[in-house]
Amino acid sequence: MMNAMTQKTSLQIDDYLDLLNLAVHVGDHKWQKEIIRKLEYLKKCSIPSRSR
Repeated sequence: MMNAMTQKTSLQIDDYLDLLNLAVHVGDHKWQKEIIRKLEYLKKCSIPSRSR
């Protein structure tokens, strides 16, 4: 079962992917790049850091 934070992140990613599909559909390249940057940031934040 997903915890609340993982579930919230998943919803955010799904929402951003929906927005990205819309941006592609309307041909807004600037908006596409902005959404892709946000998705990359979310991915970076969701990867647990390893400390050794």
